[in-house]
Amino acid sequence: MAGHRRASRATGLDRRVTRPDLHMFEGLWQVDRVIHDHRAGSTGRFAGSATFSPIGAGLAYLETGQLWLDGHPPFKAERRYLWRIEDDVIHVDFDDGRAFHHIPPDQPSDRHWCDPDTYDVTYSFASWPVWHSTWDVSGPRKAYRMVTTYRREPPK
Repeated sequence: MAGHRRASRATGLDRRVTRPDLHMFEGLWQVDRVIHDHRAGSTGRFAGSATFSPIGAGLAYLETGQLWLDGHPPFKAERRYLWRIEDDVIHVDFDDGRAFHHIPPDQPSDRHWCDPDTYDVTYSFASWPVWHSTWDVSGPRKAYRMVTTYRREPPK
C-alpha cells in the first residue's frame, strides 16, 4: 500500500501512515475540534461524529455534533463533503460537487481561497488511526485556527 509503513506484526502496533488510502477512512469517527478566534480572543469547541459512507467511487462525509462558541448557547452543527481519489490524490469536494481542497500523498496540505479569505489546511496521519486536520484561516473577515482530531469510533 502506498504511503504506509508497517510496525512490527509481533507487537500489534498500528501502522505509521503518511496519507491513508481512501477506503481506510470508511466508517464512524469521533470528532473533537478546537477553534481559536485570533480577532475575538475566544475559543470555540465542537464535539460529535463523522461518518464516511461509500457513494459511487468515493465516500460521502457527514459530520454532526454540538458547537460551543463563547457567549452563545451550544447548537447543533453539521457538515457534508464528498471524498474521492483521482491520480493518487484525495479530492475533498463540497456536497454539491464544487471543489474544496486536495490531500496529496507526499505533502498532505492545500489552500482554498474563498473570497476574500484564505484557508490553509494541513493533515497529520502520523498517529493513525488517530488523525488531525489544522485549518489556518486569514483575511479581512476571518482570522482563526481550527484543529480537529479524529478517532475511530469503538465498536459497539
